[in-house]
Amino acid sequence: MERRTFLSVMTGGLLAAPLAAEAQQVGKVPRIGFLSATSPSDRPALVDAFRQRLRELGWVEGQNIVIDYRYAEDRVDRLRDLAAELVRLKVDVIVSLGTQGVTAAKNATETIPIVMIAVRDPVGTGLIASLPRPGGNVTGVSGYAGLEIVARQLELLKETVPKIRRVAILSNPANAYHQLAIREANVAARSLGVQLQLLEARGPNEFDGAFAAMAKERVGALLVLSDAMLSSHRTRLADLAARSRLPAAYGVRESVEAGGLMSYGPSFLDLHRRSATYVDKILKGAKPADLPVEQPTEFELVINLKTAKALGLTIPPSLLQRADQVIE
Repeated sequence: MERRTFLSVMTGGLLAAPLAAEAQQVGKVPRIGFLSATSPSDRPALVDAFRQRLRELGWVEGQNIVIDYRYAEDRVDRLRDLAAELVRLKVDVIVSLGTQGVTAAKNATETIPIVMIAVRDPVGTGLIASLPRPGGNVTGVSGYAGLEIVARQLELLKETVPKIRRVAILSNPANAYHQLAIREANVAARSLGVQLQLLEARGPNEFDGAFAAMAKERVGALLVLSDAMLSSHRTRLADLAARSRLPAAYGVRESVEAGGLMSYGPSFLDLHRRSATYVDKILKGAKPADLPVEQPTEFELVINLKTAKALGLTIPPSLLQRADQVIE
């Protein structure tokens, strides 16, 4: 073979290699792992909002993306294995709602990008280094603009029931955020002149015991900290609060729609839509470490007047005027 012919063959081969690799990359359909601590029936509108935003950005499930869903069905102990499954599937990005799901994903991989939704204090719980420079493989949208949201929920309870002196706090000890929230709640309680009764529930089988303890201590109101497990059992918690005649505040509007008295917190629909924007950027080559974590911009105060009437409460007009939604 002549030298010029040999060089031509070699050059053609060298050019063909990257072109073939590029063609293979173009033909690859990205996989998104969606990890949830709850079930598919828990707030399906949130997942719909996530998918809708992806479609607006050009990603259509079943066409140019695949979404692998993994639901723990309220068994937090399953999150680790489900996260490991997604890693074995070699998904391109993992999306998860809440501290427990994101923690399980982070423990399962240090390389696959993770987009978090509504993690209350990602810095305090060690998931990221800072909001502007998260570092590592985790980014996304945090749940609250600081822990003062819990103080705000207590203030709203006190404004609704001015005479309350003792408030129960229901938390999930498996949720790392709750330790930080309780610390903030204690500070707020002192300034409001109320005492707190701290109660825990790792699952629905512990709800009855918690409410029995509330009755024994004669608490005047209840604050249910935001948590995937507690939220998925919102109807039962609202029923227990109603039977105990306890005004109760929550962090998600769905708890009020289920019969709770009031909620104050970020719009989870908005957070899910914004998380899809992170997925879009990552699939287009952005690194999680370089994407600043965003905080909520939309907060909602929702009040259930029907529940207030059943409890014999009159909601102050000033509070009703500030509400984003009043359920009658």
